[in-house]
Amino acid sequence: MIPRLRELFRSSVRAKLLFLVLAPLLVGFPLISGLVWYWSNTSYHQLLTYKVGSDLVTAREYLKRVVGGVGTRIEGLADAHALREAMQAGDAVAVADALGRERRRMGLDFVYVLDREGRPRYGSAAQVDRKRHTGWPVVKTALEGRADSVIDLYGEEALAAVDASLADRAALNIVPTPLATPDDRSTERRGMVIHAAAPITDAAGKIVGAVEGGMLLNGNLDFVDTINAIVYRDGSLPLGSKGTATLFLDDTRIATNVRLFGDERALGTRVSRQVREHVLDNGLTWLDTAFVVNDYYVSGYEPVVDSFGKRVGMLYVGFLEAPFREAKETALKLIFAVFALISLAGCAWSLKWASDIMKPIAMMNRTMNRIERGEVDTRVGDTGSRDELGRLSEEFDRLLDVLAEKRNELQRWADELDCKVTERTRELEEANLGLQRMQRQLVTSEKLAAIGELTAGVAHEINNPIAVIQGNLDVMRDILGEAAEPVKNEIRLIDEQVNRIRIIVTKLLQFARPGEFAGYVEEVDVGAVLVDCLVLAQHHLSKRAIAVGKEFSATVSVQVNRHELQQVLINLIVNAVQAMPEGGTLTLTTRDWEEDGEPKGVCIGVRDTGQGIRPDDLARIFDPFFTTKKTEGTGLGLSISHSLIKRYGGNITVESRVGEGAEFTVWLLAEPEYTVDLNAPMAMRLGN
Repeated sequence: MIPRLRELFRSSVRAKLLFLVLAPLLVGFPLISGLVWYWSNTSYHQLLTYKVGSDLVTAREYLKRVVGGVGTRIEGLADAHALREAMQAGDAVAVADALGRERRRMGLDFVYVLDREGRPRYGSAAQVDRKRHTGWPVVKTALEGRADSVIDLYGEEALAAVDASLADRAALNIVPTPLATPDDRSTERRGMVIHAAAPITDAAGKIVGAVEGGMLLNGNLDFVDTINAIVYRDGSLPLGSKGTATLFLDDTRIATNVRLFGDERALGTRVSRQVREHVLDNGLTWLDTAFVVNDYYVSGYEPVVDSFGKRVGMLYVGFLEAPFREAKETALKLIFAVFALISLAGCAWSLKWASDIMKPIAMMNRTMNRIERGEVDTRVGDTGSRDELGRLSEEFDRLLDVLAEKRNELQRWADELDCKVTERTRELEEANLGLQRMQRQLVTSEKLAAIGELTAGVAHEINNPIAVIQGNLDVMRDILGEAAEPVKNEIRLIDEQVNRIRIIVTKLLQFARPGEFAGYVEEVDVGAVLVDCLVLAQHHLSKRAIAVGKEFSATVSVQVNRHELQQVLINLIVNAVQAMPEGGTLTLTTRDWEEDGEPKGVCIGVRDTGQGIRPDDLARIFDPFFTTKKTEGTGLGLSISHSLIKRYGGNITVESRVGEGAEFTVWLLAEPEYTVDLNAPMAMRLGN
């Protein structure tokens, strides 16, 4: 290819001129596109990380305010005159009742009055442990005369010692999470507590004890919901994105508004290994995209440190990345489309300009070709150009006149040259035929590329009305309520078919990007699928006087993609109906497929009473683009159906006699054995 291009540039002024004109456009467009792509990606990432960084600062300040608020409430209780009077009276019951009321009023989980040695004297709980609490830095600080509030980590025994119910509230089942660090634990029984203490002084200002209290953060949904409401208030996130907030104990979510599915919160799920190493192991702040439970979020993580200076958890805020990514990609596509249109317009104008320049050269070249064919009286004539090329054409005509004077001298050699001219002409014709073959191949390649682009465009355009259909269907279902019960089955079928359209659209997209294809299978009752197919094909049946017979005896379910099986069966049913234009009987059967007395799968039969299929056509019935319906159809239906079933390790067979109808049998394995038909067209190999 390269040698041919090199030879073309050496021999063609037109090619050189077109290259000089088009090179800036053909080189500049990819360069500008690359720069725009790099700049947009960089700016996009910086903007989102700056946004989540500011969100994390807001969440951190709220957490500090909550921790400080608990400390303020404990300090106020330590200074309360009523508490001092109750303690001086020595009424333990009255003090405990007072502490219980204050605990409930302040939203705390436990409150203690400690003596000068740090041992609990009174408590809001029924049980009061008598061990010294001076092991906690916040208690030690309070006994030294300074109030403080921190976050501390309580073990299961420590929680149970405070209140047995706290240990139960703190316990969370650990949910296996993709990308998380492997962990053999099934339950998290530790508790993260906002821990506060303040000194109690007598009338003389001497420290006589301390008030200690705490709030358990495990399962505290109001806390994270408040953070989310502050950070991501209504309207703060465009494009349909949603914000989330989470408090982690170590790498486990103990309070979060991240959802697993529906309204179920992702409590007990764990952070990804990458984030854990960055934040907990290295003590750094994470501001980047991260995988959160089941999707990618623009995320901000920072470590939570306890009173001992240990990293015991993380604070997280983030928002869904997909809407922003899709908006970016849409904007880039629009920009590239505008660039492409400008480039195409520039190319068209450049080609027009080059054509005007090349007109005298083309006329001279055409004159030379005619002279070579023997039209020796041919001249260039007036080119309409007064530049150098115009003067060159005039000189060319004068040269031809001189040559004409020598024509008589050359005539005697003409006969000898005829044979050579004939041979040369034959060689040129052979070369022209080769060029035509190359042109046809090139046209075919361009058509295939255009089909790929068209397929991707059509698939994207279909997605919008699908979303409208699904949204309006949901609204209709909500509005009708119980009134929708008579058409419940039809609504379910619409849901399934909308989902089927969505899957087909996905597969159309994979026609242009086959490397992103992914599918799934499920356990299917073939009898139920046939019933649904009859409903979907009812408009075909209603056009003809066709009786439907059903003989369902299969007891075995099969593992297959339900929508692909529907595609195959509907194609067979429609073909059977079209084979009976004057009416007839359509018989659908199912039976167990057994070999050597062992169940192997299911056989599905579709039989008609039409004219049947000729023996010559039976051998080609599954060939791509072969059809007996000359005025309709593409000839791909049976070929695609055959490839779909073969991919699962099954098969489709046909039996027919002319005048007696035909029967197609689908053989499906209970457990698929995946294969790929390498002879199938690309669309069929993609499962289209």
